Amino acid sequence: MTLRALIFDVDGTLANTERDGHRPAFNAAFAEEGLAWHWDETFYGTLLDVTGGKERIRYYAEHFDPATRARPDFEELLQRVHQLKTRNYQRLLGAGAIPLRADIGQLICDARTEGLRLAIASSSTPENVAGLLQANLGPKADSWFEVIASGDIVAAKKPAPDIYLWTLKALDLPARDCLAVEDSAHGLAASLAAGIPTVVTVSDYTINERFDGARMVLAPTEGISLEQLRHWHATTGPL
Repeated sequence: MTLRALIFDVDGTLANTERDGHRPAFNAAFAEEGLAWHWDETFYGTLLDVTGGKERIRYYAEHFDPATRARPDFEELLQRVHQLKTRNYQRLLGAGAIPLRADIGQLICDARTEGLRLAIASSSTPENVAGLLQANLGPKADSWFEVIASGDIVAAKKPAPDIYLWTLKALDLPARDCLAVEDSAHGLAASLAAGIPTVVTVSDYTINERFDGARMVLAPTEGISLEQLRHWHATTGPL
């Protein structure tokens, strides 16, 4: 098999965006809207079972604040909170508060230099994806990625394979010629269901999850290189 493209998840994979970016951005948005909500680091980890920021807000209201969920303007409130959260997240990016994980920047640069095609498959908003790349790799870094499948581009979020199937169609490549890089069991389930060989680089929030079927699972402190990815892609079946 020839490795022709790398497809990256974003949150938890490229950077610890959930802990250092989205969580504080959500909390600031709640305060701006006068909501008595606060998601600490530990509790936020439990909310990550719900994929998607808007979905997370809705889930929290339904299970922990039914009075707010019952407000007639709840859907408008949800949209405002999410917009505020996105703005706050962009501010954190601009302040350099969300660096890429170890060796990820070098991996992306090496892949680009060697002519591999690059893609993103994430439920994060397009603005957040572009902002993270630009803040860490340069003002045009998002243009290095031939396909950025993000946000609500598909209705079903991970662990459904839809975002990966959409990405494969946009790349016009078979799944076997690609390698996905993920950090969570939901993400792994999505990429495997799309038939894509997958490497998992575990984040602090996903360290206790199961990753059956991954070509390789890396600890939070382990780096990752293009040479390693080529080796794992060429290996038949999970290691």
